[in-house]
Amino acid sequence: MDDEGARGVRGTGADRVPRPPAGVPLPPAVPPKVPGTGAPSSGQPWGPRSGEPEAPRVPAIPPPAGPPAAHLTGPTPPPPTEQPPASLDVWLRTPRPRAAPGVWRFGFTPRPPEQGEEVSDRSLVVGAVITLLSALLLWSLWRNGYLPYRLVPLKLFTPGEWWNPGTSGGPRTIEGSDALTVYEAFLFGLLVYGSGRIGNFSELFRRHVVDRGQPFLALAAAVAAGLTQLLVWKEALPVVRPVLVLVAAVAGGEIYQSQTVVNIIYGLIAAAVLWPFARLGRWRELVAARRGTATPPPADDPAPATETSADRWPELRAAGWTDAAETLTAEVRTGRMNDVDVARLRHAWAEATRSPDRLAPLAEAVLRTGGAAALHPSGRRDLPRRTARHDVLTGQVRIGRCAEDPHNPYARRSTGLALDPTLLGTSLLAVGPPGSGKSDRLVRPVVEALGLRALAGQAAVLAVGGAGAPLGPDEAFDVVVRVGNPASAHDLDLYGGTSDPDEAAAVLAEGLVGDVGSLDSRRAATVLAQLLGPYRAAHGHFPSVPELRELLDGAPAALAGLRATLEAAGHHAMLRELEARARQAGAPGDPAPVLADRVALLDRPAFAGFFATGPDARPFELRSLGQYPLRVRVDLPERGHAEASRLLTRLLLAQFTAITAARTDTTLFAGLVLDDATHAVTAETVRGIRRLRSVNAGAVLTLRTVDDVPEPLHTPLLGAVGCTAAFSGITTWDGKRFAEAWGKEWVETREVAQHTVFADQPFTRALHALRKLVTGKAVTTDAVTVRQVEKERWSASELAYAVPAGHAVIRLTTVDGEYAPPLLVELGGR
Repeated sequence: MDDEGARGVRGTGADRVPRPPAGVPLPPAVPPKVPGTGAPSSGQPWGPRSGEPEAPRVPAIPPPAGPPAAHLTGPTPPPPTEQPPASLDVWLRTPRPRAAPGVWRFGFTPRPPEQGEEVSDRSLVVGAVITLLSALLLWSLWRNGYLPYRLVPLKLFTPGEWWNPGTSGGPRTIEGSDALTVYEAFLFGLLVYGSGRIGNFSELFRRHVVDRGQPFLALAAAVAAGLTQLLVWKEALPVVRPVLVLVAAVAGGEIYQSQTVVNIIYGLIAAAVLWPFARLGRWRELVAARRGTATPPPADDPAPATETSADRWPELRAAGWTDAAETLTAEVRTGRMNDVDVARLRHAWAEATRSPDRLAPLAEAVLRTGGAAALHPSGRRDLPRRTARHDVLTGQVRIGRCAEDPHNPYARRSTGLALDPTLLGTSLLAVGPPGSGKSDRLVRPVVEALGLRALAGQAAVLAVGGAGAPLGPDEAFDVVVRVGNPASAHDLDLYGGTSDPDEAAAVLAEGLVGDVGSLDSRRAATVLAQLLGPYRAAHGHFPSVPELRELLDGAPAALAGLRATLEAAGHHAMLRELEARARQAGAPGDPAPVLADRVALLDRPAFAGFFATGPDARPFELRSLGQYPLRVRVDLPERGHAEASRLLTRLLLAQFTAITAARTDTTLFAGLVLDDATHAVTAETVRGIRRLRSVNAGAVLTLRTVDDVPEPLHTPLLGAVGCTAAFSGITTWDGKRFAEAWGKEWVETREVAQHTVFADQPFTRALHALRKLVTGKAVTTDAVTVRQVEKERWSASELAYAVPAGHAVIRLTTVDGEYAPPLLVELGGR
């Protein structure tokens, strides 16, 4: 963000707003009202949410340069340069079916059911040839009378005077001959059907004819039809004569005295023979395609437009705001809107429906400004650059593709893997060595996704990383805090914006000494409360870093001055707190010296002017994240002040879990992304992470190894987060912890034991000896044992050595309890 003109004491506040760059108008103190309505034109309250106290300091987001406007949205920036891959109306109509957790839903099509092991082409052809030869042999034996009792079934259902005596006696009368003709045709049909099923001719036809497509399919069907017609009319196939016999039996023999009738019957027989080949060859489709009459749906328009299509804004039409719906429909089709505009207006409309008095102002703003209505307070309509594929309607960001690996379920292989707030709401822990892709392929896409949802008014994001971490450009954030950088336009409030000394002490103690296992953070919080409470009562604000250090060190001048101020103001309760601190100072196990040493890490010349308090200080307060759709990035000085950076990371994590848990309005998703959570996780923050899913919030933590967390917290941390990711290159020790956390599954195993066959007969022994001489192997038989065993989903060795570079094994869980098994994911794969 441009920091020009924002020098002096850094920070933002509701009553003290830093000056924007030269030439940019000051943002209004409150959202402007629509003339004559007295309500914001967007219907979206950007002030404190109902039921929450007004934040003492709210970051004011400077709008982009341009003339001020008279409606809520402020100046309208030019449409973003980056659009969805397809046109917006097609993008809106693309189906997004419900799917398993983590499935990329945009245009998702489930995989077809898993097929068994396919028979090889050679086996298929050999089986078909053997079946065909067997059928020809059987039919030849039938026709030549070599099959005994072949006429017995027919004689049982026909008069005896039609046949010669004996089981093999043939027909005596014309009626018997006609019955035999029909009987043979019926048996021939059964033989053809049975041979086709046994020889698997349908699979052979599909694999070698249908799969080649047109016109080969139609040509092959035409050749087969011509050959069949030839065999039918040569009476090699019993078709014509049985049909003539049946027609004569039904209509009488006199029907054949008319040549026209005979020709019609012959024509019907020829058509009946051709019909199945026409169906198999798809002649009708081929002719329609040649004539150009076929109208298949275009590939880039999966769903035709209807009155209820998403691009027609049916929710506005159903509420009676047809003019507003027509305005937005025109904006979509003319390209004046983008996907963020659609998501933002849909969310604004959903929020307005909960308060009917806000519907009219929102509709009026839509009529005046179109897709620029209900803008984010920054005036931005998109991120300056996207590095991943996003579907803003569902809140998903695609991070990769499930690999074709036996570990992955068949239905998930080759499907896209995406993250969304329902998954991030359970928090995510990613572990992998440097260079494995955690920042570029996971953290950056997640920050972008939350930033897009913030522009749509649905989320707030806090991204924390070292200076230079790939979290996104400054223009992608509303507030950028560069700790230790004099050019930073914003400070950081160590107390999180609270006015309660006990709450401030608890969070600050967690950040200062939460990683000290030998020190109880509750005792440290008590010590801090004994100092913060009296100081705030005396001065109206919490102490700055140098003043807090002096108080913790027990400096006589600092304590005497504070005591005198309290006595003069009559704060007797706070005097007792201060006296209790004085009595406990220097006692064995006193946490004050450790706290003072940790505060000294922040009391460095590089941080002079930061963490300021008092009436002239305006630091950024993390409490604003719970009330406004902010995009905040904090850059930590990891290179020169590594220990101070870890302390601040712990403090921000503790503040985030405490602030989000205390929210009364949880409609806004709050996300925290820590690019490096080394030594930032404590026992209290683990308990706070576990509570995030119930308050519509989540955290993304990355670690180089699980050992960056104290060993007693390994199991609680893996149990507190719902989503875990093991990147390529982790050690077997880390792999063991993931394998234990992911559990086991029942699988079917096949054990094959080979036993040598010993023959007793001389001829058999000779054959076995000849076979061994030819193959070089003894004759054996296989004994197969199939068992159900419980096996780890991923073993520690597989996680350490079988995960390819650029891949990760990710397990996902939604806030509703749905889960996906650990999946091998190709990060960034399309």
